[in-house]
Amino acid sequence: MTSIIRKIEGTINTAVGKIKQNADGHSFDKEGTKQEELGQVQLSDSSAKDNPKKDG
Repeated sequence: MTSIIRKIEGTINTAVGKIKQNADGHSFDKEGTKQEELGQVQLSDSSAKDNPKKDG
């Protein structure tokens, strides 16, 4: 269940980050980049938890 929430958070953070990067104002650009990166990390973390590596 937490991986689903993590995916949602990641998707939202990635989208909001992109919107901030496209907004007017230099401060939004930096903030948007950081937020998009956070979202991508959250998405990759949730994907790794959904697909655990199997030994053997």
